[in-house]
Amino acid sequence: MPDHIQFMHQALLEAKCALEEDEVPIGAIVTLNDKVIGRGYNSVIKTSDPTQHAEIVALRDAAKQLANYRLPEVSLYVTLEPCIMCLGAIFHARVKHVFFGAYDPKFHSCDPNQSLINNRIINHHTTAQGGILEQECAELLSNYFKHKR
Repeated sequence: MPDHIQFMHQALLEAKCALEEDEVPIGAIVTLNDKVIGRGYNSVIKTSDPTQHAEIVALRDAAKQLANYRLPEVSLYVTLEPCIMCLGAIFHARVKHVFFGAYDPKFHSCDPNQSLINNRIINHHTTAQGGILEQECAELLSNYFKHKR
């Protein structure tokens, strides 16, 4: 059984790498058979690339490790609920499970009532579970924005 707390701690370490680069502190890891195969953190500012979200970076890393753009047996751990763009990438990669820390009240893309995560028009579906180390993940983000304002 996966140790969700341990993996979320690793995602938090990635988020702290983003923080050190003055990026929004969101981190992600991808696991396969309880081993980390992909890592990423937000780097949209540094790269001037709006797609450099933690999830996308971690999925790219995992896909490179496996030499396959399809990742049907992996789990993604991310410190903030994925945005709509990242959810699209998760579907395209065929990610099996998504675990996240803090909920994103702005997008709330994994809320089953929003019909994004469980949209039957899309041919792939994933499971999502939020609230893993929610307070730690949320505090990292809120402290970042407090210092920015």
